[in-house]
Amino acid sequence: MSAQKKILLVDDSPTVLLMERLLLQDGPYALLSATSGQEAVDTALAERPDLILMDVVMPGMDGFEVCRRLRAEAPTSTTPIILVTTRGGSEHVERGYESGCNDYVTKPFDGNELRAKIESFLGP
Repeated sequence: MSAQKKILLVDDSPTVLLMERLLLQDGPYALLSATSGQEAVDTALAERPDLILMDVVMPGMDGFEVCRRLRAEAPTSTTPIILVTTRGGSEHVERGYESGCNDYVTKPFDGNELRAKIESFLGP
């Protein structure tokens, strides 16, 4: 018997967090959430999620900086991070990968595509 995989959802929009929860709530996941970059760093280090879905544009610390900080910490240095953002331009995608994300999804996202990407990291 395996434990549920933990997914940390990070977005400053309650609507997006709700959409992600509705999409994933029937899966074999324990869902955590954070609404700012600093809260994401704190929660990731305390809870050690198996995967992080994170917005880029957030007040204070953006998703790129959160990626860099999590990659610098041993407990989260290899945790898969999928950036989920409206910033779909090539310069933003490139910046995302440079900051350490594993994948990049643009909003509005396709639920099936997002679930497939999550399963590619965590398994079905």
